[in-house]
Amino acid sequence: MSGPHPPAGTFTRLEFEAGRKLFTGDWQFIAAAGSLTTLPPMRGIEIAVAGRSNVGKSSLINALTGRRALARVSHTPGRTQELIFFKGADKLVLVDMPGYGYAATSKAKVKAWTALIHAFLQGRANLARAYLLVDARHGLKPIDADVLESLDKAAVNYQIVLTKADAAKNAELAALVAATQAALAKHPAAYPEVLVTSARTGAGIPELRCAIARLIKERGAA
Repeated sequence: MSGPHPPAGTFTRLEFEAGRKLFTGDWQFIAAAGSLTTLPPMRGIEIAVAGRSNVGKSSLINALTGRRALARVSHTPGRTQELIFFKGADKLVLVDMPGYGYAATSKAKVKAWTALIHAFLQGRANLARAYLLVDARHGLKPIDADVLESLDKAAVNYQIVLTKADAAKNAELAALVAATQAALAKHPAAYPEVLVTSARTGAGIPELRCAIARLIKERGAA
């Protein structure tokens, strides 16, 4: 787990520039893994993006990288059932994890990819952080609690990123951020700051880039 940070709102101009540069370079799809045997070799620093089906993972990855179609945005929740790896500059690798919580998915498939995710989280020494996306209109759901527990058990440092903030009212959003931060206080592997984003408007994307750039610098890969 990384050391203490200043609050997310205190990013410096240099950090904003570092965040912008980190995601400016060429981004490419490098691998899709549906099993442990097909995982790519551990290279660089990996950042995982997790969340419920239809929470906006692909849209957020596209917004982060400035690419409209790097991650495929599916209108069918639960379709992505593999770990998808994208490589950028400065040794950074983004991992799009399978969405969870889609009711139409068979129990056998859920069990198989849950096992894959757990094995991935526990076995990747180069995984710096998991960003768990939560819809700002709905907040943490019971199924998210299971994932938080898995991340705690795997001792993977993780941070909550609220998505679709443009669709939530400001007063409700402030209350949701406070409630989410209070819930995270009970989780040992959770980073206490909650980031608020909108892939549609771009709000919060520079701050998320900053957070990732800061993490990469801490890991000595800047």
